[in-house]
Amino acid sequence: MEFLSCVFLLVLTFTLAQALRSLLSRGKNNAKYKLPPGPSPLPILGNLLALGKKPHQSLAKLAHIYGPIMSLKLGQVTTIVVSSPEMAKEVLQTHDQFLSNRAVPEAAAVHNHEKYGIAFLPVSPLWRDLRKLCNTQLFSNKSLDESQELRRNKLQELIHDIQQSSLIGEAVDIGRATFNTAINLLSNTIFSVDLFQSAGSVGEFKKLIVNIMEEGGKPNLADFFPALRKVDPQRIKSRNGSYIGKIIDISSRLVDQRLKQREVQGFDTNNDMLNTLLNIAQDNTQEMDRTQIEHLSLTLFLGGTDTIKSTVEWTMAELLKNEKAMSKVKQELEQTIGKGKHVEESDIARLPYLQAVIKETLRLHPPVPFLIPRKAIANVEISGYTIPKDANVLVNVWAIGRNSSIWKNANVFSPERFLSSEIDVNGRHYELTPFGSGRRICPGYPLALRMLYLMLGSLLNCFDWKLEDGVKIDDMNMDDNFGLTLGKAQPVRIIPEKISNSCL
Repeated sequence: MEFLSCVFLLVLTFTLAQALRSLLSRGKNNAKYKLPPGPSPLPILGNLLALGKKPHQSLAKLAHIYGPIMSLKLGQVTTIVVSSPEMAKEVLQTHDQFLSNRAVPEAAAVHNHEKYGIAFLPVSPLWRDLRKLCNTQLFSNKSLDESQELRRNKLQELIHDIQQSSLIGEAVDIGRATFNTAINLLSNTIFSVDLFQSAGSVGEFKKLIVNIMEEGGKPNLADFFPALRKVDPQRIKSRNGSYIGKIIDISSRLVDQRLKQREVQGFDTNNDMLNTLLNIAQDNTQEMDRTQIEHLSLTLFLGGTDTIKSTVEWTMAELLKNEKAMSKVKQELEQTIGKGKHVEESDIARLPYLQAVIKETLRLHPPVPFLIPRKAIANVEISGYTIPKDANVLVNVWAIGRNSSIWKNANVFSPERFLSSEIDVNGRHYELTPFGSGRRICPGYPLALRMLYLMLGSLLNCFDWKLEDGVKIDDMNMDDNFGLTLGKAQPVRIIPEKISNSCL
């Protein structure tokens, strides 16, 4: 404790000196460029206290005062926040070339993940190679069509487990059930194994993912005060390094097993991503080594589990509160594919209302409310203001999704708004960019959408749902919980009622 106290005193002294230097040079800096408007920063802390427990909401309120582009000082870090489709387009498309690098949080800067993980890599030849690999091979429609049998099997297991609960009238924690299924959907798509059950003890892999998401969602002083990075005062980086190291070890073992299988058999019958990646490495058609494979799989697990879980959970909650929308989506499923049948990936294009339901959920409850923060590599001029070099840039997609000047009845769950609209989630419409846009759009979003449609459509078409005894619809808690993803504060626990001859 004494050591840490001394360190904090030294850092505070250093920070005060930096703040004084910044104050003395403010006039000189202002002569160089004009920052967007924003609240006045406090000494040392800057605007950190303005974030509150729910920064997406706090910054949305500040945007009503200071406008759709504003600047804050979070500790020692200049941060620009945009909160309108027009400003989002400026950041994500018009000036994408200078705003595409990432602001890497300390929690992610472990095991060289910032040097190999596609989510945090700077724009570089390696990043371009990985991006091309994702677009043309891993997440192309052809590749995903070829691997859909793996996901179909995992979905069948989810339906079977829920049916067991329906037989005894047991409530299902939808978030937990879909999280487990998302892990196995992804692990089968990548490795053709069930990691939820096979990584050491049962549930070990899930626990690692949960721990990483929790650590990554905590406010980290080292992100706001660079002088603290070497100290890691909250031990967030240390703990996350341990968790991420274990996942990398699991991936490494699976790669070793596959290489040994290939050596013994002389061929690979698995129709998964690992097979594709190893073929690329073997044929030297693109630079790809096991380190890159391990970090790519880590990125997919971290980006595709909690986000799927939160979106399915929010969708079920919204549908339970909106009987009309629930009835419409179930009617569409019955008329299109038949009551009591699970949804196939080939059915998705024929289910416009289900697609509208997912879009509406992503509008109201984007899994990552600020996307992944960007970092300016040069001064960028937007609307007469300057985003200075090295500033962090946040796009508040949560605020954009609830902007009443864009959306009629912005806080009301209404899938109908998308039935006659061309707005989609593919990054071309800046009113709705839950997966980002431009060169940094989430490369795995085509797979994520398939998983969402499969799980949600099947849960709705195979079962009717009701709340636990004593719980009323109007009493359902719809608060969110800010973290690495925007989860539901209170889990959705509902009782499934099996539809005759459903899905099995």
